[in-house]
Amino acid sequence: MPKIKSILVSQPQPEGTKSPYFDIAEKHDLKVVFRPFIKVEGYSINEFSKQKINIPDYSAIVFVARTGVDHFFRLAKEGKMKIVPEMKYFCLTESFAYYIQKYIKFRKRKIFSATTGRIADLFAMLEKNSSEKFLIVLPENGNEELEKLLSKSKLNYTKAYMYRTVSNDFSKNEKFDYDMVIFFSPFGVQSFINSFPNFEQGPDKYFGCLGAAAAQSLKEAGFRVDIEVPNPQFSSITLAIEDFVHRNHKGGKK
Repeated sequence: MPKIKSILVSQPQPEGTKSPYFDIAEKHDLKVVFRPFIKVEGYSINEFSKQKINIPDYSAIVFVARTGVDHFFRLAKEGKMKIVPEMKYFCLTESFAYYIQKYIKFRKRKIFSATTGRIADLFAMLEKNSSEKFLIVLPENGNEELEKLLSKSKLNYTKAYMYRTVSNDFSKNEKFDYDMVIFFSPFGVQSFINSFPNFEQGPDKYFGCLGAAAAQSLKEAGFRVDIEVPNPQFSSITLAIEDFVHRNHKGGKK
């Protein structure tokens, strides 16, 4: 097993000086590079206005990505739409809940988060609050899993598209020289394929991913998935990377 010396994380670099990725790099003496494979473009207020959505008409907002939080509050401000203090928020993870506090004063009864980070658990929370009028904040391409569940439900909801995901392909001058790549979405996988259409993984390149959708995209493209999270042992991608690197260095070749 070739020894891992560099990891490419397809996300923006974390803010500040503390991150589990930095800890992994220091502990195992390897290089961690942050380079997003996708980028997000927010809708303009004119684009959003075409959907004829008035945010104050809703009693609860649903977020499936942290990006959606930023664009929701930005568009509400640009559209001069008042958000009532009683508004409720539903999100995928507890970290989303803390992130929302950038924009509102925290009250426990107003912010609800799924305990597992899974769409199915988020949907279960919505069903338990079926009296609400939901506004579902989505990217332009939607969220297939959540939309399927919603279509079979009797919930009162409206889908609001507020941002789009576009490929952030490698330039011709950018070299790929990494031992491990971490993916976070099918779009990131497709961007990688666009940049390196003839890429051969081989035994010395390791692929990890957060989420079943990213893993499935890698497998369908013919790649081997070495780390897939969540799994019965790990729910955190950084903990899974730490474990994999530890075992790799213990038995790997220099």
